[in-house]
Amino acid sequence: MNLMNLPAAFARQPWIVLIPLFGLVSLGAAVLYSAAGGSLHPYALSHVLRFLLFLVMAFAISSFSRNFFRMMAYPAYAAALLLLVLVELVGAVGVGVGAGSQRWLDLGFMTLQPSELMKPGIVLVLAKFYETLPAPLTASWRGLIPAGILIGAPALLVLIQPDLGTALAICFGGVVIMFLAGLPLSWFIGAVVPLIPIIPAAFFFVLHDYQRKRILTLFDPEADPQGDGYHIIQSKIAIGSGGFFGKGFGNGSQSHLQYLPESHTDFVFATMAEEWGMIGGLFVIMVFAIILGWGLRVASKSQDRFSSLLAAGMTTTIFFYVAINLMMVTGMAPVVGIPLPWMSHGGTSMMTNMICLGVLLAVNRWNRGPSSLS
Repeated sequence: MNLMNLPAAFARQPWIVLIPLFGLVSLGAAVLYSAAGGSLHPYALSHVLRFLLFLVMAFAISSFSRNFFRMMAYPAYAAALLLLVLVELVGAVGVGVGAGSQRWLDLGFMTLQPSELMKPGIVLVLAKFYETLPAPLTASWRGLIPAGILIGAPALLVLIQPDLGTALAICFGGVVIMFLAGLPLSWFIGAVVPLIPIIPAAFFFVLHDYQRKRILTLFDPEADPQGDGYHIIQSKIAIGSGGFFGKGFGNGSQSHLQYLPESHTDFVFATMAEEWGMIGGLFVIMVFAIILGWGLRVASKSQDRFSSLLAAGMTTTIFFYVAINLMMVTGMAPVVGIPLPWMSHGGTSMMTNMICLGVLLAVNRWNRGPSSLS
């Protein structure tokens, strides 16, 4: 392909990242097609349409200036926080892995999970906060307390839903930004040490019964193979039975016979691995490595504090999705309802990851040099 023959706006896009991403989305659509029994409905077609829609959104986001992002940081955070409050007032109760939790807003044409929007939102607002904070004050209480409040408020609202996985994602993204902003490592170590004796008490008195069961099941899923251990056991069976080359497209028994729960969302990787084998799994991991590596390079090439923190934080957000989901489906982490980016069926998670991609595309554009939009 001769990129010189394309319009400048397209020729300048990082196709070395976007083309593998298109391949990942295509594989995801094929897996969802198979999970539906060989039908485009209800998963595969909507998956592709959502991706195309949010790809346009990502390109639109990438055209915004640095000053626009700076200006929108606090309003965007406040809007996401307000949506989290609305969830507590009028939110819809979930089904599947999130059954019994109040996480969604029913907008009529779609259901929105505001906690997902807070993942890039917390990165944006902290990048703005630390950019405006004088460097000598970063290692003082002024660099710690306000940032802790910005992270703690949405994390607490998400915990109330309850949604431990998303609350941890918000905290993870926020803490990474704090560390990269220059807060002393000793502070993080000092914060973790006092938590060690608190963890057992929190396990018994803070976590809900189902959350405690998920953690205990992680260590011995076979103790309750028809109950809490069912998800992990069936996922590991699906992945293991795929072998090196897989059973073949459309030949997965675990998902087709409905042994594998949530085969189109949280456990889509297990559905893929059964039919596409280790070859498919390595392809998925390779694409994520390309995307994450590119995101870190964008962050390292940024010339200002705001852009660098913003790119690193968005990359971290995608990484959290990928790492927790892959650990979850392989029995290395509790089942917490974290979808796999660009493969799992779901509108809000797709939107969140495309927001992260759009921001990375914007920072990548800023790194190429000054322009009227920067």
